Amino acid sequence: MARTLSKSGGSLAPWLGVALIVILFDQLTKIAVVRVFAYGRPYELTPFFNLLLMFNRGAAFSFLAAAGGWQRWAFTALGIVAALVICYLLKRHGTQRLFCTSLSLILGGALGNVIDRLMYGHVIDFLDFHVRAWHWPAFNLADSAITIGAALLVFDELRRVRGAR
Repeated sequence: MARTLSKSGGSLAPWLGVALIVILFDQLTKIAVVRVFAYGRPYELTPFFNLLLMFNRGAAFSFLAAAGGWQRWAFTALGIVAALVICYLLKRHGTQRLFCTSLSLILGGALGNVIDRLMYGHVIDFLDFHVRAWHWPAFNLADSAITIGAALLVFDELRRVRGAR
């Protein structure tokens, strides 16, 4: 309930700092992978994990990857709108650490992938988990940050709801 009644949170700076760290690690790993690995050629690290350079013109699980080009701008716009909404929420609820940490991870991941779409026209993916011949769709650190942020957001909400009883 405190989240909805709070008119002003703390400073936006620490949360933007978390997002910036995510963006930096995401972009540095993508630059390294593009320079070192050949496209589509897996480099096996374990029996269930490869590094595999892939380009994704769509969204998660290559959704709309073959849509003809408009999806680049649609997903870029969606990422920017999400970033603006998240910044508003971070400013408004800046004192709620878990809530803002989760939003900061999502923000950094979203902007990391927006940067790829603007610079290259696709998102660079390279983390490839698999069981024998079945492969999970390749992803990157930005996607990981978004997923972890979303899980923390759900955890925070469940914790808040439990505390309201």
